[in-house]
Amino acid sequence: MFRALLVTLPLLAGLAQAAPNTLEQRPLSLETAQGTLHGTLLQPRSDEPLAVALLIAGSGPTDRDGNNPADGHNDSLKKLAQNLARHGIASLRYDKRGVAASRAATPNERDLSVDAYVADAVAWGRLLKRDKAFDRLILIGHSEGALIASLAAPQAGADALVTLAGSARPIDQVLREQLSYRLPPPLLAQSNRLLDSLLAGQTSTQVPDALRVLFRPSVQPYLISLFKQHPAEAFARLKIPALIVQGSHDIQVSVADAQALHAAKPDAELLIVPGMNHVLRIVPLAMPAQLASYNNPRLPLAGVLGAEIADFIQRSTSAADSR
Repeated sequence: MFRALLVTLPLLAGLAQAAPNTLEQRPLSLETAQGTLHGTLLQPRSDEPLAVALLIAGSGPTDRDGNNPADGHNDSLKKLAQNLARHGIASLRYDKRGVAASRAATPNERDLSVDAYVADAVAWGRLLKRDKAFDRLILIGHSEGALIASLAAPQAGADALVTLAGSARPIDQVLREQLSYRLPPPLLAQSNRLLDSLLAGQTSTQVPDALRVLFRPSVQPYLISLFKQHPAEAFARLKIPALIVQGSHDIQVSVADAQALHAAKPDAELLIVPGMNHVLRIVPLAMPAQLASYNNPRLPLAGVLGAEIADFIQRSTSAADSR
């Protein structure tokens, strides 16, 4: 199912009227063999069980609010949680192991892996499933978090899944594309050699200074584990309702990726949000506006985002009940 959406004033007015008056926010922790992970539970007050979304952050040292020291402070996941709560959906967002309050769980990034991130998402999901305040679990993964969500959903017992700006291609292919128009030819050749080595499971200590942010030796074991994954294949294996959300102005992940995910799982819904970029804001394609949005927490999320995700959750819940 494909829908391209435009923001309208009547819709925004309706969302404002639908906002619950009371919300509860509290810290939540998860004990793992390697240490404690920390998160924030936000839920509307209700006498009835609610749907709860587990928000899974993207790549790098991205915290529970969607902020990353390299990319900036934009509060994308925090704002999404608040938006969902105004539509009656509870959510848990968490600091990944090795990040922010969860840093002590894996202080050395050499020990990070996709499998560990998936296991954490599964454990958080099961924790929420045991809570009688919630009757449905939805995994919502942003960027690399979309892959983690797809891999974790079956074991977590998720009832539905939402990908936000998720790639359909193996991540080494995405990096090659992004670097192809950002690096001068000599440096691009070196980056491609490093990617080839990592794809073959081999680390390298010979990393040019200009490429150390991406390929520093301490992050290479994680990249090896990441490059083994095939996002479209993981998404295609899902047996639950799924929504693919992609912005038309995303400079990191393309609409073609969203379409490829849809082709892999045709029963999923596909939502293209005109003008939305990678941090879920409506901005022009011009690079200055794009970069500024990554470090502007005051900029609102795309207006239809929370309403459309909440509507999908409600419809997937109703479909499951009817079955």
